[in-house]
Amino acid sequence: MRNHGARGPVVELVDVVRRYAGGSGTPALAGVTVAFAAGTFNAVMGPSGSGKSTLLQCAAGLDRPDGGQVRLAGQELGTLREPKLTQARRRRVGFVFQSYNLMESLSVWQNVLLPQRLAGTRPDRAWAREVLHRVGLAGREDDRPGQLSGGQRQRVALARALAARPEVIFADEPTGALDLGAGREVLALLREAVDDLRTAVVMVTHDPAAAAWADRVVFLADGRVVSELAQPTVETVAARMTAVTAA
Repeated sequence: MRNHGARGPVVELVDVVRRYAGGSGTPALAGVTVAFAAGTFNAVMGPSGSGKSTLLQCAAGLDRPDGGQVRLAGQELGTLREPKLTQARRRRVGFVFQSYNLMESLSVWQNVLLPQRLAGTRPDRAWAREVLHRVGLAGREDDRPGQLSGGQRQRVALARALAARPEVIFADEPTGALDLGAGREVLALLREAVDDLRTAVVMVTHDPAAAAWADRVVFLADGRVVSELAQPTVETVAARMTAVTAA
């Protein structure tokens, strides 16, 4: 069941500009204003080079914009210097990438607890075990990533993100390297994080079937938000994407 109702923004971008190295040509982001609320699943789509990954990186505090503001849980990231920016990310943000980004030398359990250890916080082991149960990996805590399938690796990455109880999860093509069945499992787990835990999810994807799991799709073109779609279906997303690409 999808979560609805009034929610405040967890992430806000206000007139964000990000130029490519050298500063020439069309900027990667050309004045983007968009907000993502708690307890909502948001997909970000657009043609190649439209600024999707740059938006994700700026929103997550991984890249600093050349203009505008990025607010995470009301905190203006542009005012933060390292290491406070890193601390803010580790406290409030989870990440899921297409390439999993797991430490191959660590066990599943160690991978899941790693961000909390790096943040210098005491891991909530009971919650970490609950998260591993939720993603279907109870009993695999001692395995290394190399012993797991692609879908299982992505579930470890999701468990790692959820274990720190983030306010927002940024997912960059999280199903891109998975087969159809494993991809659906990961999307269902992201949907569950939104509905049950009220975590915000911001997912970059090129796949209309993946975007249809979201509450809302934001479409980019040439570094700008050009369209939005609420309550998406595979058909409406595909049609809107075709229109955006042709414009």
